[in-house]
Amino acid sequence: MSPRRTPVSRRDRPAKSPLSRGGLVAVALRIMRDEGLERVTMRRLATELDTGPASLYVYVDNMAELHGALLDELVAELDLPTDAAARHWRDELIGLLVRYTGLLMGYPSLARSVLTLRPSGPHYLRLIDALLGLLHVGGVPARQAAWGVDLLLQHATATAAEQGTRDESAVADSEAEQLLVAVREADEGDHPNVHRVRDELFSGTGEERLRWSFAVLVDGLATTATP
Repeated sequence: MSPRRTPVSRRDRPAKSPLSRGGLVAVALRIMRDEGLERVTMRRLATELDTGPASLYVYVDNMAELHGALLDELVAELDLPTDAAARHWRDELIGLLVRYTGLLMGYPSLARSVLTLRPSGPHYLRLIDALLGLLHVGGVPARQAAWGVDLLLQHATATAAEQGTRDESAVADSEAEQLLVAVREADEGDHPNVHRVRDELFSGTGEERLRWSFAVLVDGLATTATP
């Protein structure tokens, strides 16, 4: 028979750390890094923080807000360009967007969630400010830059959501191989344009194609007036 446990007075228990929004987000970030965003639930967070799920809604209204806060913490890790680097504004802009995309690729579930969010955290706001600053140095008119930032970040997030999800998929490689075979075997008479560029459809590395896509968007928004 196991010895009887002596009840511990609530007064003698170690004091819990006070709840806070920062503490909540820190625990959620740790779980996401270790186990994935799917494991970040209010019930799991409440267990980790030794409280009830309802008490957490004092700090975040819903899971969407929590996801936005997680994104903000990740964005804090990005190296933003300095004023001295702004002389090469186009390369710096594309490089920053590539880093942001790569950061989100590590968390495809968060990237999918961010597609429908309007993040507003302080670190995310600094990212927007850095992008706008580089576009300003490049002489892009204010309205085109303002509209363009939304387009650039949307493309980065969508790319991360797509590629990150495919990286997690067990059938992604076989699907890509099937498409490759279909393109190579496409009949010239039925698909003349596919046949003409079939060697280029899959050319280039992932980063080369990502940088090129951002270059297209940056050059386009710099030269295309808003209505």
